[in-house]
Amino acid sequence: MKNTIFYKIALVLTSFTGHAQVTLNADGPGGVGTYELITNALAPGTANGAIEAPDAIHPDFGRHIQEAFDTELNKNVFEFYSHVSNIPPDNEPVAGKTDRQRVEIKSYAPSPDNLKGIIGETVQYKWRFKVPAGFKPTTSFTHIHQVKAVDGDDDDPLFTLTLRKLSNGTTRLELIYDKDAAAATIKYQTPNMSLFEGIWVEATETIKVGLQGTYSIVIKKVSDGTVLMDYNNPNIQTIRPAYTSSTGVVYAANSFIRPKWGIYRSLADIANMRDEAMRFSDFSIEEISSLSAKEYSKENVAIIQFPNPVADKLQLSETILNQYNGLRIYDNSGKQIFTTDTIAENINVSSLKPGLYIVKFKKGNTLSKGIKMMKK
Repeated sequence: MKNTIFYKIALVLTSFTGHAQVTLNADGPGGVGTYELITNALAPGTANGAIEAPDAIHPDFGRHIQEAFDTELNKNVFEFYSHVSNIPPDNEPVAGKTDRQRVEIKSYAPSPDNLKGIIGETVQYKWRFKVPAGFKPTTSFTHIHQVKAVDGDDDDPLFTLTLRKLSNGTTRLELIYDKDAAAATIKYQTPNMSLFEGIWVEATETIKVGLQGTYSIVIKKVSDGTVLMDYNNPNIQTIRPAYTSSTGVVYAANSFIRPKWGIYRSLADIANMRDEAMRFSDFSIEEISSLSAKEYSKENVAIIQFPNPVADKLQLSETILNQYNGLRIYDNSGKQIFTTDTIAENINVSSLKPGLYIVKFKKGNTLSKGIKMMKK
């Protein structure tokens, strides 16, 4: 019975033109536990590491993500709970911070390779959400979605959807962009929050990852397809390179980007806040393409044809051996940890710890584009 339930969970890993897609939906009573279901999708093998929730701070409530039947969608959905009425309120469950609270799900470093966006890839995130009627956002920030960079300059999200109350009392949904720690925050769109209250909407966010990447997001009503937000930028930095800030802080290059969903809000306006329950459903993460049409040359096709994941030996094809004379391997921080200027059919990588690495092949003084390698 246990195995039967497992195979009925709404976690699907499919292949579409060679690229993996993961979808996540609630399965309701009798299915896999909510946290376990989310973890199986976003970070299998971890101890609920894909979930950030204040359960330890507010243990009498229990899990702060549960499942509920939604009559509009006619199926079970995820419900995220954020409380300010209990003492202490649901403070952020990490780093000992008390001025904010979060209940979010995410992909992150231990997640599978196909849930991480690296330079050259185009990734697409889809999800549905419902802002409850009367929702009270803070005057500081109430993030409901973030695209985060990992390693290097990774403090502020690259892209954020946040709900905000203005000084005049109006509320809106803001699409925010932070290029890096030195650049000013840009608010690309700010529709009135009332457009989203009490209804299910569907978001589709598409990102080509690169220093000259692309970004688009469309949010529309589930009921009739009415578009509520539509933004497209064909030339925008969607991952951060290594750089030195104006204050002298040295940042390594980001290794990948990842999504987050939930409620992450400031407690600075706690007197005007309330307990909230927000619904999400139909999560999807998909690699649309690994390389752009321009980059997808025969040379790059040859590069990616080594077996992946890799155990103790990286096996290279004859095509690679004929075209390249060396390789470099980098860890998630962008640090070069392996180099050789002579290559053979099998490269011994047994000294590498399990995880995600980037391999670049050397031809003269030129390096190929980075190719992801998972070390078992």
